Amino acid sequence: MDVVYFDNNATTKVSEEVFSEMKPYFSELYGNPSSIHTFGGEVSHKVQEARQRIADLLGCEASEILFTGCGTESDNMAIDGVLASQAKRRKIITSRVEHPAVLQVCRELEKHGCHLVEIGVDRKGRLDMEQLEEELDEETAIVSIMYANNETGVIFPVERIAELTRKVGAVFHTDGVQAVGKIPLNLRESKIDLLSLSGHKLHAAKGVGVLYIRKGTRLKPFILGGHQEGGRRAGTENVAGIIGLGKAAELAKEKMEDENARVRGLRDKLEKAILGSCPDSWVNGDVENRLGNTSNISFEYIEGEAILLMLDKYGICASSGSACASGSLEPSHVLRAMGIPFTAAHGSIRFSLSRYNTEQEVDFTIEKLPGIVKKLRELSPFVGKK
Repeated sequence: MDVVYFDNNATTKVSEEVFSEMKPYFSELYGNPSSIHTFGGEVSHKVQEARQRIADLLGCEASEILFTGCGTESDNMAIDGVLASQAKRRKIITSRVEHPAVLQVCRELEKHGCHLVEIGVDRKGRLDMEQLEEELDEETAIVSIMYANNETGVIFPVERIAELTRKVGAVFHTDGVQAVGKIPLNLRESKIDLLSLSGHKLHAAKGVGVLYIRKGTRLKPFILGGHQEGGRRAGTENVAGIIGLGKAAELAKEKMEDENARVRGLRDKLEKAILGSCPDSWVNGDVENRLGNTSNISFEYIEGEAILLMLDKYGICASSGSACASGSLEPSHVLRAMGIPFTAAHGSIRFSLSRYNTEQEVDFTIEKLPGIVKKLRELSPFVGKK
């Protein structure tokens, strides 16, 4: 077995169907979609077809889909764009467990005079809705709360939050990067104003994302210099990436229900076996309300990085948290916000599965992981100490 890939919340494999649809737009149909000639017009038509496919997955209008370079850009555009279009409201509400693409831009805006509130979570990673309701007021410009957490998979009550946000006249944005393709969406029936997604999290290529912008939502253009994307995001489009994302969206819509059930079964089997064979381990997050592909497990008294290095020797790929924060010696900000003990937060591993994982891969990991944990604990000076 060469590679067992359980790091799909970091990035996913580009599906064969997506890659096949992308290939002609690198060297055969290479026209600029903004050109007026027929050759460019063919490409423009495929870009609009992709826009419609994504709209069908999200349950919205094609005109509400704006293409970006990634989920991080979409998050930045949403938050910066709303604040730049608001003359008086300067309050931002987010959560302490957001992806850095949201937290860092909010904290930067705070340095420039915005009032930032970061809502806490409980031990299961559930949002403090009482605090959120108390903070919502007529000074609030934007509320940005993720749809599902990238580290624990915990799903947030975004529809309820969107309703509360609208009552005070503010804009609601959700980072939907981990949710899109895993949770059925119908944005026409929702109060969500802005939603970010990233192609490489649902088996499309890296370097392409989307910002859903509800019709009528005021947002300052993010990149100037051309008419593309309705003048809101200038620059020649990543044609191949966009077309691939359109195909990935179509596949996600077709296969979501069946895939979720199978992937959840594999995740549960992996999780149950690990907990049964590794003492002093537990699942972080709300196990009743999380993504079907994600399991975040703490192994007390040992370093998560050491577990990952030993798993890597067997070709097993997992993660200690967000790929955007890898290399940091600090424990996950998500687990710290949840109040996970330091000795366990440092030993937390995220397993995130996809449609391409197999039962054989799960069995292989179940075979290897307990021995790794046992060996590391034998070497740990912290075993038995609270």
